[in-house]
Amino acid sequence: MPHNALRFPATDPTPIFEHFRGNQGSDLLTAAVAHFDLFASLDRTPCSLDDLAQRLSLAPRPTHVLVTALRAMGLLREIDGRLQLTELAREHLVPGSDFDCGDYLGLAAQSPSVLQMVQLLKTNRPLGSDASDGGAAFIYRDGIASAMEATDTARHFTLALAGRAKNVAPALAEVAGLADATHLLDIGGGTGIYAFALLQKHPPLQATLFDRPEVLRVAQEMSERYGVTNRCQFMDGDMFADPLPVDADTILLSNVLHDWDLPECQALIERCAEALPSGGRLMIHDVFLNDALDGPLPIALYSASLFSFTEGRAYSAAEYRDWLETAGLECYEPIRPTGVHCGLMTAIKPT
Repeated sequence: MPHNALRFPATDPTPIFEHFRGNQGSDLLTAAVAHFDLFASLDRTPCSLDDLAQRLSLAPRPTHVLVTALRAMGLLREIDGRLQLTELAREHLVPGSDFDCGDYLGLAAQSPSVLQMVQLLKTNRPLGSDASDGGAAFIYRDGIASAMEATDTARHFTLALAGRAKNVAPALAEVAGLADATHLLDIGGGTGIYAFALLQKHPPLQATLFDRPEVLRVAQEMSERYGVTNRCQFMDGDMFADPLPVDADTILLSNVLHDWDLPECQALIERCAEALPSGGRLMIHDVFLNDALDGPLPIALYSASLFSFTEGRAYSAAEYRDWLETAGLECYEPIRPTGVHCGLMTAIKPT
């Protein structure tokens, strides 16, 4: 009996993921207080995000991650383009204030996780990018050893990431609306569970899974478990360099773009737009920060986790819409929630 990718869990696993990512908030807050003196600096002189990056000697990506989290915690706010302390931060996180608790937070300043976060913020490089601990876990790039290129580690990480996918895939299939689609291209699809759910939902649909060779080994096994092997093709390659199939009328990027920085995100969306026929759709399934980049807190903390292990972060719906429109695609409907903070944004290539 094939596995059913359309079966919803009886309970919502979202709180488990929130608890798991909660340590990112502790590390970022402690780093801001004890290593970057951020609150004292902004108390003296509010400034723009770009100016704060220069003040802290940080690149744009880590600055975004840090400030988004602190805004989501209710400690910073932006007024007229300048970052300022909230009353909560001014009373409790400015050194020397009557109710300052910064020294208390500083008790964790030398903990390994805080020191690691400080190093990541300062270098703007993910864990493993220097190959000292076996290479980067979740990304592939020339010049960086990748766990996704070795059989054992690729299998481990691919199956581990499926822990979220199998909980969310039924909801994605429910809201995707692919009744008129014929061929789905799932780029960076991992185990393929999202694609398999869409195939089970829409029996006429065919799918091509595009990923690294060792990841596709796992996806092929999983396709047999879900009973959809005869409707799947498996294509290995580099999504930034190798030709994409041009016979797909629907492309899925599920939890892919958040692994990459701004230039790579724009480049991949443009490649997808070029590969789509007129009237084809690009589906971005991911988490979405508020357009103001001030939360929600669970996604801001997930962004810190992404920042630690990949070259990306969480992005706002406005950032995605800008990339899609630049690539000549049109967003025609609101984001549809799926699960575990994820949602689906769909864009169409005009006829």
